[in-house]
Amino acid sequence: MKQANQYSLPATGFVRLPAILAPIGPIPVGRSTWWAGVKSGRFPKPVKLGPRTTAWRAEDIRALIERLNG
Repeated sequence: MKQANQYSLPATGFVRLPAILAPIGPIPVGRSTWWAGVKSGRFPKPVKLGPRTTAWRAEDIRALIERLNG
C-alpha cells in the first residue's frame, strides 16, 4: 500500500498543515522545518484561503510524497 493512501489524503482539494505533518500526516518533519522548506522551495507553497487560513493543494502534497519516496 502506498504511503499517501495510508494517510487518506484527498485526491483533489486542499489540506491543512496538521494533516500533512507527523504524527497524523505522512511527512515526518516539525512545523519550523516545514516552513523553512517552504521558504527554500523544498516543500510546496501554500494557498491562502483567508486571512488566517493556509492550506496546500492535495496534488502538490501527493507529488511531494512521490518525490520523497522516489
